[in-house]
Amino acid sequence: MSRERAPSDPRDARLQALERIERHKQRKVRLRDERITLAHGAGGKATQTLVEAVFLEAFRNPLLEKLEDQAVFETKGQRLAFTTDGYVVSPLFFPGGDIGDLAVNGTVNDLAVSGARPLYLSAGFILEEGFAVEDLRRIAASMARAAAAAGVSIVAGDTKVVERGKGDGCFITTAGVGVLEREDTLGAERARPGDVVLVSGAVAEHGVTILLARGHLEIEADLASDTAPLHGLVATLLDAAPGEVRCLRDATRGGVATVLNEIAAAAGTGIALREADIPVREPVRAACELLGIDPLHMANEGRLVAVVAPEAAERALGALRSHPLGAEASLCGRVTAEPEGLVLLETHFGGQRVLDVLIGDPLPRIC
Repeated sequence: MSRERAPSDPRDARLQALERIERHKQRKVRLRDERITLAHGAGGKATQTLVEAVFLEAFRNPLLEKLEDQAVFETKGQRLAFTTDGYVVSPLFFPGGDIGDLAVNGTVNDLAVSGARPLYLSAGFILEEGFAVEDLRRIAASMARAAAAAGVSIVAGDTKVVERGKGDGCFITTAGVGVLEREDTLGAERARPGDVVLVSGAVAEHGVTILLARGHLEIEADLASDTAPLHGLVATLLDAAPGEVRCLRDATRGGVATVLNEIAAAAGTGIALREADIPVREPVRAACELLGIDPLHMANEGRLVAVVAPEAAERALGALRSHPLGAEASLCGRVTAEPEGLVLLETHFGGQRVLDVLIGDPLPRIC
C-alpha cells in the first residue's frame, strides 16, 4: 500500500515538513568508524554521518539542525546569512583557477544559495614551513581579484605556520556574511511533489580538472575548473520567480547526486531525473567512463541545483539561460511524492536506477 499523497493545502504541507524535521532531530546517528578516513571529507555518506554523529550531536541548536551550507538568522530586523569553509585542494594551482579564487568563490556561493547578497569575508592561512613566498603572493592576488569580481571585501584574517612536513604548502579557511534583501525563504525541506529540478550548466568539470591536473593519468583534455561566484545568477533567478524558488544548492563535494539526495531526504519526497537532460561535456564524460566514476558524483564549483514551483519552470529556466553562468541550464527532473527519500535516474538506455549519495572518496582534496 502506498503512503498518503502529499496534501494540496500548503498549510498541511508545511506541517508535514515541520514534522519531518522534528523526526530528523530525534534520529540518533551512530559513527562506527574509529579513525577518520579521506571518505569523511568527500561530502557523501561518510561526511553526513560524521557531521550528524559528532558535530551536530555536540553543537545542536535550531540553526545548525537545518544542515544547510549557511545559517540564516535575524538581528535587529535584518536577515543575515553566515557561513564558514576550508580549502585543501591539491594541486594549489590548476586550469581555470587556484586555491585562492576557489576559497573566495566557494564562500560567496554558500551565502548566495540562501538568497543572500555576500558582503564580507575573512580568511585564515595555514602555511607549511618552506612554502614559497612568491606562491603565497600569487594566491593572495588571486583572492583579491576574485573578491573584487564578486563585490565582497576580505576584512579579517589569521596566519599560522606549521613545521616542514606537517602540512601541504597552504590551506585556507574562510568565513562569510551576507544580507538577505528579499522575502524569499529557501530550504531543502520546502521541495514539494510536482516541483521541477534545474541545473545551471554542465557538471563535473571542476572535479575532472583537478583529477587531470595531478598528472597521475595519461589523459589529455582541454578542461578548466568551473569555479565562479554564483550570487549574480541567483539574483537573476529570484527576480524572475519571486516566492517560487523552493531551494538552491551549489553542487560541490559529492556532486549533483548528493545534493539531490539531501533535498529528497529533507523534504520527505522522491526525485526523478533524466540523465539525457543533465549537461555533461564530452571530455568530462569520456574521462569519467574511463575511470569508472559517475559525473553526477563529481564536484562542481560554479554550478547550482534549483528546485522551483512547476508554474515558474519556464521563467526560471529562461532566467538562468539569460545569465552567462547559466547559458547551458537545463530542466532535468521533477520532485515526486514517492519513493520517499530516493533519487531515481532514467538512464540514457531507457532503464532506471537509484542514484545514491557518494560512497567512499574517488577524488580526495578537490576543494
